[in-house]
Amino acid sequence: MQNVINTVKGTALGVAEYLTPVLKDSKFKETGVLTPEEFVKAGDHLVHHCPTWQWSTGDESKIKPYLPKNKQFLLTRNVPCYKRCKQLEYTEQEKIVQPEDEEGGWVDTHPTNDNLTEGSGTAEMSNDEKSDSDEAEDMKNNLGNAMSELVLGDDDDDGEAAVMEDSDLEDEEDEAEVKPISDREHVALKTSESGGEIIQTRTYDLNITYDKYYQTPRLWVSGHDENRHPLSVDQMYEDVSQDHAKRTVTMESHPHIPGPPMASVHPCRHAEVMKFFIQTVTEGGRELGVHMYLIIFLKFVQAVIPTIEYDYTQNFTM
Repeated sequence: MQNVINTVKGTALGVAEYLTPVLKDSKFKETGVLTPEEFVKAGDHLVHHCPTWQWSTGDESKIKPYLPKNKQFLLTRNVPCYKRCKQLEYTEQEKIVQPEDEEGGWVDTHPTNDNLTEGSGTAEMSNDEKSDSDEAEDMKNNLGNAMSELVLGDDDDDGEAAVMEDSDLEDEEDEAEVKPISDREHVALKTSESGGEIIQTRTYDLNITYDKYYQTPRLWVSGHDENRHPLSVDQMYEDVSQDHAKRTVTMESHPHIPGPPMASVHPCRHAEVMKFFIQTVTEGGRELGVHMYLIIFLKFVQAVIPTIEYDYTQNFTM
């Protein structure tokens, strides 16, 4: 039933996106949304600090006129995924990044637990099992600490929103520690440090597109098994937090790549989450530049796909 609802919503939103005019004036600080130009600026910053991400054109027939032809969306390939979400050891330290609403809210299900327990059971507590009063209390206690593990340090722009020109990107020295794409090409087999056995590893290709209707980035994932065979829908949902599977993450047609539907993190809450970060940084006497958008975006969506190890980006302070 949820899949039917998602299909109807996707069709309706596709029509709405077609009719929505392109955002021209910046509303980043007020509402947490992006113009296409700001999306490109944030993408240039991400590619510069994390070269595992690259710009891509996609299918020529699907080029969006409001984006540069060679910068239609961002792409990273062969990202390893060593564990299934059910193998994570759930704790009671759930953090609510955004309040509960009719679509389930935005929950960071693994805020501090980095331990992966082989064969452990899954505590499948859905948002529906929490009362409204519990959600409100959790939000009051945890919203201020949401994503507190993120650190805001001085970056190349000294906390200011500098314009990233192409020449600047080429001249600056990359200080980020990243895993080269070549190192990911053969990640299907990994030796366990404990027993020497071989772990069969899934890999994912990740895309970040610009959603014209929601005026925010949107994450897409496509998985393969250790033999490079495409994962089924049910297999990909094994790598999605159960709080978000089939609700925050749905199967939809990619706006730039033809083929079967891909798993996508729905962008309906992205602007609200980003607005929260902007307000938090501002209250601390700092300014959050729009060029940092995708760095932060990749960190808060990792709550949805916690076992896909894509985030090699720089840290920032709140």
